[in-house]
Amino acid sequence: MVPVKLPKTTLAPGMEVSRLCLGTMTFGEQVSFVEATKQLNMAVENGINFIDCAEMYPVPQNARSQGKSELFIGQWLKEKKMCRDKLYLATKVSGPSGQMTWIRDGPVCLDRKNIMDALEGSLRRLQTDYIDLYQLHWPDRYVPMFGEVDYDPSCRYSSVPLEEQLDALSSAVSAGKIRHIGLSNETPYGIMEFCRLSDSSPDYCRIISVQNAYNLLCRTFDSSLAECCSEMRVSLLAYSPLAMGLLSGKYCRSDGGPSDARLNLYKGKYAEAEGRYNLSKPNVLPAVEAYFDIAQQYNMSPVALALGFVLRHPLVGSVVIGATNTKQLQEILDASETEITPQMLSSINQVHERYPNPCP
Repeated sequence: MVPVKLPKTTLAPGMEVSRLCLGTMTFGEQVSFVEATKQLNMAVENGINFIDCAEMYPVPQNARSQGKSELFIGQWLKEKKMCRDKLYLATKVSGPSGQMTWIRDGPVCLDRKNIMDALEGSLRRLQTDYIDLYQLHWPDRYVPMFGEVDYDPSCRYSSVPLEEQLDALSSAVSAGKIRHIGLSNETPYGIMEFCRLSDSSPDYCRIISVQNAYNLLCRTFDSSLAECCSEMRVSLLAYSPLAMGLLSGKYCRSDGGPSDARLNLYKGKYAEAEGRYNLSKPNVLPAVEAYFDIAQQYNMSPVALALGFVLRHPLVGSVVIGATNTKQLQEILDASETEITPQMLSSINQVHERYPNPCP
């Protein structure tokens, strides 16, 4: 198999990453260490130098497997004897959660202690002295997330000031434990506030990225978030480019798709996926089928159309991809070379006008 030639982009000075980033949230639950090693090796062999993880992974999250994704990466790095400066590692600290009581007793907030404790845990599991990109997995304040769209002011709660969060992250950068900082599942307000605060003091580091969902079924980024990122020079790390597999076509089969496919295997245990990426929601199936028709019209796979659409966006720094086996990963790698022409984009936009953001 001829390796794919992946282009790179500069997220920050000295941080030139591949346009594809290997997401690892299935490592340790659906994906064994042996399979994870195969994927990591294949990714590196094909030019991927960017790996994303989180302290709470794998998902669906539970006390038994929490942290295994980072552990797998750390063990692979040790066994592979990878040159650390040839690889960019990203991971995330969990925001407040009343459900994951096994992570720092909550985690209750993103104050300095929680951020530092989480960082030390990630460094230990990854077996590294530093993390290239450390991200806040979700905000420590009320925001509509994971399929919610309407902001309800009555849901606001007392949260850790952004200044304290930024100060803790900046201290870790000064200590050499983090190279750069980023956000995830954020809003325009959050991005603007973090940027404003970083500009207010030379002691604060600036965020370089935001990791939010972006795909054919979820284009909420394209409005105010896009303007915000453009003006603030913040790159989008787009996750769920295949809408949790819906855009691959496997769940549209008459039998509902393979029994070991993620949404089938973990049915009833995967709140975000079932709430956000659900074929029974209004307009989801018609939109998916319409995009399949476009792929067929242009003689390409649904995966190629979906991935090409995300990669063509000028504000997307890298696309966070995930796979459960090397066959899926190879299909994604091959699809990454797809070029979306103006004519294709016009067809895509026509479908979007009919079925706007069915999976926001």
